[in-house]
Amino acid sequence: MGVVIELQSRRNIIAPMENEESPFKGKTGLRRVWNALGYSWSGLRAALRHEDAFRQELLLAIVLVPVALWLGHDGTGRALMIGSLLLVLIVELLNSAVEATVDRVSLEHHKLAKRAKDIGSAAVFIALGNVLCIWALVLFD
Repeated sequence: MGVVIELQSRRNIIAPMENEESPFKGKTGLRRVWNALGYSWSGLRAALRHEDAFRQELLLAIVLVPVALWLGHDGTGRALMIGSLLLVLIVELLNSAVEATVDRVSLEHHKLAKRAKDIGSAAVFIALGNVLCIWALVLFD
């Protein structure tokens, strides 16, 4: 009974916020696409400016994409090699977004903040491992 009451009170606290819409929503058509392009460009600039890991992985991709085009045996192999590099960049951007959000909420040490950042880091690690596996499979086939 105590648990049900606690859950109901949490629902009452959260429920009013669920119906609120962002004032930035509502753009449609080409205006929405244009705005999205601007937000994406701002995000890439912010990552380049503030994220060392993103800059390092971008440099790695800039070096390895031509290598993939040269060493890939066929179009599929080249696409897999380049796609694996792009996946690292995507995962790093998401990891950086999680880290920035966690830091925005609080800079104090908390086990959940650490968990969120560690899980993001693990995702980047797996993406980098994916690059190694794909490149090895394509090159040594």
